[in-house]
Amino acid sequence: MVTHVAAEAHGDERGALLSFLEAERGGIRRALIGLTAEQAASRPSASELSLSGLLKHAAEVEQGWIARARGGSPAVKRDESNWHECFVLADGETVESQLAYWEKVAAETDAFIRSVPSLDETFALPNDPWFPPEGRVSIRWVALHLIRETARHAGHADIIRESLDGATAFELVAKEQGEQGTSWS
Repeated sequence: MVTHVAAEAHGDERGALLSFLEAERGGIRRALIGLTAEQAASRPSASELSLSGLLKHAAEVEQGWIARARGGSPAVKRDESNWHECFVLADGETVESQLAYWEKVAAETDAFIRSVPSLDETFALPNDPWFPPEGRVSIRWVALHLIRETARHAGHADIIRESLDGATAFELVAKEQGEQGTSWS
């Protein structure tokens, strides 16, 4: 997992964007290191957010944006009355299954971003108050939006994790680097 951005090693804009996105994904994943399912689902602050919920949300949001960019629809469709469901694991969903799903989504995102002829290509957005009013956005905009969205939730994950057991992002990076190749839990 990327713990810092080494975009220079990729030598191009796509590589830089994808490196930044992967670094932020890593922040959310690392927040789950060593936790039980109950800890990951707990909400230790005034917020309704949990680490397992953030994981699920980040994966679904990323999949949805890339599906739209490809001209398709998100795998999971929610109406405004049940939007909060994307922040709670449903029956049969586990942290492990969500991590595996996000890994698949991330690989699809990376492949798509690398495959488009130009990051300047645009696609239409649904007419919905949740989306930017521009009507069309570029592939570059989507990559930047995913970085922003994931980074925001990585920050939430840092706060939630530290509230749970005092573990900071720096400690989790060190723990992750010491446990390369082992299970997250």
